[in-house]
Amino acid sequence: MEIADKGAVIVGGASGMARAAAGKLHERGANIAILDLETSDGAAAAEELKGTFHPVNVMDDAGVEAAIADAVSALGHVHIGINTAGGGIAKRTLTKEGPHPLEDFRRIIELNLIATFNVSRLLADAMSKNEPDEVGERGVIINTASIAAFEGQIGQVAYSAAKAGIAGMTLTMARDLGSLGIRVNTVAPSLFATGLTKGIPKEFEDALTKDAAFPKRMGTPEEYARLAVAIVENPMLNGGTIRLDGGQRFAPK
Repeated sequence: MEIADKGAVIVGGASGMARAAAGKLHERGANIAILDLETSDGAAAAEELKGTFHPVNVMDDAGVEAAIADAVSALGHVHIGINTAGGGIAKRTLTKEGPHPLEDFRRIIELNLIATFNVSRLLADAMSKNEPDEVGERGVIINTASIAAFEGQIGQVAYSAAKAGIAGMTLTMARDLGSLGIRVNTVAPSLFATGLTKGIPKEFEDALTKDAAFPKRMGTPEEYARLAVAIVENPMLNGGTIRLDGGQRFAPK
């Protein structure tokens, strides 16, 4: 899909990987709508990108629906959707204190998997109303999992299950939406220099990435953004989960 003059809804776009992707898309002429928490730097990011900001908590179903509707209205149309919102906790299935609290597991599934599906279904609905381009394409959805979906570490049981669910629904969703000309892909990053890991001491980074093949370091938001742009521009990328990990496989801990 050509990026120039397309509308892009970026969920989690106030910072990190999504913010970098929004910047790359803007450089190529896309119109940007940022969705993120009201307490985030979303308004500043949107101003910098000459876009709009729509505050939302992805666990608020009605709020997400309203925010996406507002974003689509502001853009006029949406052809590109990127979602990086999510998070995890560190709790084992069973500890000396007892079993993993069920409410915590449910919350992580809600934050990652269910929220991702909600965003995707709403973006797909908006994209389905687009006029197809010359090859019949109406939209591209990019979701974000983690290599923890495949090699979850000790204490990542809830996070791994949620991210595995995102990877697992990718092909099915692509098949569901293929007749409409809407592609769906998922990116599964390893450790990236965002959030809590941004700016950690080099010795800690070296320890965390020692099992990578090359490069032996954390990924950067710029590298996520470059992959996101490649997915948008390449019509044969569909229905897959792409590892972005420097050949890293998580050890048990």
